Amino acid sequence: MSLSDADHELVTAELGREPTAAEAALFENLWSEHCAYRSSRPLLSAFDSEGDQVVVGPGDDAAVLALPDPEAADRPASERDADDYGDTYVTFGVESHNHPSFVDPFDGAATGVGGIVRDTMSMGAYPVGLLDSLYFGGFDRERSRYLFEGVVEGISHYGNCIGVPTVGGSVAFHGGYEGNPLVNVACVGLTNEDRLVTATAQEPGNKLVLVGNGTGRDGLGGASFASEDLAEDAETEDRPAVQVGDPYAEKRLIECNEALVDEGLVLSARDLGAAGLGGASSELVAKGGLGARIELDRVHQREPEMNATEILLAESQERMCYEVAPDDVERVAELAERFDLGCSVIGEVTDGNYVCEFAGDADESEPVVDAPAEFLADGAPMNDLASEPPGEPERDRPDDEPPLDEAVAAVLGAPSTASKRWVYRQYDHEVGTRTAVKPGDDAALLAIRETEPDSNSADGVGLALASGANPKWTAVAPYEGARAVALENATNLAATGAVPLAAVDCLNGGNPEQPDVYGAFEGIVDGLADACSALDTPIVGGNVSLYNDSVEGPIPPTPTLAVLGTTRGYDAPPAALDADRAADSELLLVGAGGDALGGSEYLAHAGGSDRFPTLPDDSGAADDLGDLVASLSAAARHESTLAAHDVSEGGLAVALAELVTDDAGVDATLPDRVAAFDETPGRLLVQTTDPEAVAAEVGDLPVFRLGEVTTDGTLSLAVGDESIALSADAVRDHRDVIDRELA
Repeated sequence: MSLSDADHELVTAELGREPTAAEAALFENLWSEHCAYRSSRPLLSAFDSEGDQVVVGPGDDAAVLALPDPEAADRPASERDADDYGDTYVTFGVESHNHPSFVDPFDGAATGVGGIVRDTMSMGAYPVGLLDSLYFGGFDRERSRYLFEGVVEGISHYGNCIGVPTVGGSVAFHGGYEGNPLVNVACVGLTNEDRLVTATAQEPGNKLVLVGNGTGRDGLGGASFASEDLAEDAETEDRPAVQVGDPYAEKRLIECNEALVDEGLVLSARDLGAAGLGGASSELVAKGGLGARIELDRVHQREPEMNATEILLAESQERMCYEVAPDDVERVAELAERFDLGCSVIGEVTDGNYVCEFAGDADESEPVVDAPAEFLADGAPMNDLASEPPGEPERDRPDDEPPLDEAVAAVLGAPSTASKRWVYRQYDHEVGTRTAVKPGDDAALLAIRETEPDSNSADGVGLALASGANPKWTAVAPYEGARAVALENATNLAATGAVPLAAVDCLNGGNPEQPDVYGAFEGIVDGLADACSALDTPIVGGNVSLYNDSVEGPIPPTPTLAVLGTTRGYDAPPAALDADRAADSELLLVGAGGDALGGSEYLAHAGGSDRFPTLPDDSGAADDLGDLVASLSAAARHESTLAAHDVSEGGLAVALAELVTDDAGVDATLPDRVAAFDETPGRLLVQTTDPEAVAAEVGDLPVFRLGEVTTDGTLSLAVGDESIALSADAVRDHRDVIDRELA
């Protein structure tokens, strides 16, 4: 760990002297790309983060949102006012643990879960749901499978042990992640106005108390490690920068945090993540415009003879830093002891500099850090980087396209579009008894119930959750692909009958010092910003992960978006056909395609290139993306709707196949290959007993009658002058490639 020459000059000028070794290391970590967003912060002002529902926006450990009352929960945000929101709050945050998951997939992914859960706790919330969006190299590569299996095992082990359900997410495979997988994890928590805590220190004289596991040497320099390209020897050389998790300690910390918040003992809080104690404590006091005096020798440690820099920067897990009134310190210690957690009063809030003292083996403590807290936390200069916009893909379709049966089989069995049952069946997705719609459908749905014992579904709010990105889309067209990612996630919510409330993003890119990489990163930022604005969905927080490069090259620009929505009650139409009502129902497609195959799974198999599909708000099919999603949501909620499923990865061919069950099939006709495999989001398949009523419900959106619902459990699909028939067993056989290969 070392400061660059330019940063060293700035620090020396501010301090009026040479920095100590501990100061230099602390500045290097806090001013790293991972902590300071030096390359991305200038772009993030494009995001709209405000709304009546936003209680705490970007800048804290997690965003805080007010949930609408049940009677307003299925109305779009644009049709609500401040009086429509109640006193139940949810927190929402997302983090990346990309480099650690390459070096050690199990511990890297596990501690990513632990970190985002503690971000939730630091807001005074109880974690109730996790989403994981994962990206790996080609599934046929042994290395990719090793990372995939290790990451899923790490997430399932940690999440299952702490009792927080993993209810949704996504998995994508792409050659661009061969040397640098991505692990993005989101968490939602429950709290209210009385329990809300922030990361803003309140008053000089209050004590800083460290609660949780002992501090060791693991994770040293993790923030700076996350801010550089992965080297060829990263698995061995960077292993000390990866944290080691203890989920059982995290579970005790969750319950201890609940007790502390219940008793009103926490004035402000920050979890110990990037840059360890130095990062958490300096940022806590900086947000309050204050300082601190910390005695590093008081930190409870689990390894002998740790020096000041190690204590300051170790990213040992399961630790929280609390601001506590002096009279409450004894009670905090009692609660920590009840939950078998370490507790140290490490210092106090001041109105001066951020000062850390250390004695070690010496007789007296001496300052090893003495700097303005705000300069430490926010003083890093922003980078001014060159940008090269991406080119437009050509329309170059091959003359000889594969037969329809081969094309459908290839797209159904592509690992990115195939069933992810192997993943989510390893997660406990029902713990907590809130999971109303489980993984495997378009979005998860959590039940936020009324407290009355006799209350029914309509008296509560359904909390819909979806997350992910499609690297094929954003590799072809960063801006348009990112807009499509936002619309796709919102459409996933709409399939449950929900409307978006807010979103958080995890922006993953390669080395921003490369103009073409930075140009693509600008594209995904602007694409998400424009689409979420059109969706009337504020982006209330997030994470940026750059320098995702390796000897294999940069990753595709990857704008993971996690979207949270609401609906009245927590009943939702299934994403499977209803055989019992086949005779008196029809299958509708609501929404228009974009008449192109760019970024599609079909072209990945067939070869060639194409422009990215035209999105609905560009084609005239919808005046506004927000209105479009509200109409799709209304279609899913309609009393005649029996099933609803969105159309995206793999196109209509995959969406139709996913609806088929052993007892219910579909007989559909499509004009050509583009109609069958175009992946334009913002479309919904709806099985309904009243097609005219659904068409009236969605207003000006185009509605197409695709064909009949049958009871033979077969996908019968005619495309142009070709046709295929696949049984439900055959569809499952194609889609279960991950289960089959990893069994």
